[in-house]
Amino acid sequence: MSMAPSLRPFFSFFGGKWRSAPHYPKPIYDTIIEPFAGSAGYSVRYADRKVLLIERDPRIGLVWCYLTSVRPSEILALPDIRPGQSVDDLHVNEEARLLIGWWLNAGNTHPCKSPSSWMWHSKENGGPGWTTGGGALHWGPRVRARLASQVERIQHWRVIVGADYTAAPDIKATWFIDPPYANAAGAGYRHHDVNYRQLARWCRSRKGQVIVCENEGATWLPFEPFKVVKGTEGKGRSGVSREVIWLGGRV
Repeated sequence: MSMAPSLRPFFSFFGGKWRSAPHYPKPIYDTIIEPFAGSAGYSVRYADRKVLLIERDPRIGLVWCYLTSVRPSEILALPDIRPGQSVDDLHVNEEARLLIGWWLNAGNTHPCKSPSSWMWHSKENGGPGWTTGGGALHWGPRVRARLASQVERIQHWRVIVGADYTAAPDIKATWFIDPPYANAAGAGYRHHDVNYRQLARWCRSRKGQVIVCENEGATWLPFEPFKVVKGTEGKGRSGVSREVIWLGGRV
């Protein structure tokens, strides 16, 4: 049986793992659980599996609820945002405003109200939704077409909103655990108050295949060097992240 093609990101989020996901171990279980969902870059790469996302930040969780239930025609009908407008000026529901907000400035930790200057710079290179010199995409026709072509493939996903990782069911699965990093890199997240000692115990207790992501210098699990990852592309964002990994799980 041939594998269905991988999907592209549904939105850009700081620390997202879509680009590096192919370098992590492939899932060996039919169910993937991401207890710190973010933009769910690992699950998006294996979207046809059973997927459970758990997201403490309601802004992210509501967007996933929207994406896993919206029709392609509704996505295509979403409006552009014009100079001088904010998402609050758009006649759409809150979930759509949040989705559009994530696309107004790539790699942020929060949805934006108005387009970034970087987005309008991209307009000079083809308009919102077209590629910039750095390869980033911004809200516009091209993004809507991408999302509309993909949403039906994640209608079977489940989402738990507003709860932390402890809300996950105690089942055998592939666990992709990507919490806010314990060093300064994690401070920008809305919910970065993680007790890493408790999280370490919880990770060790998971059944199945466990993949835990962190940044160089983390010590709350016996991490090993993994990969040097290029940072999110965009104005003012460059450099690399030195990623580490811990693999575990029990029968």
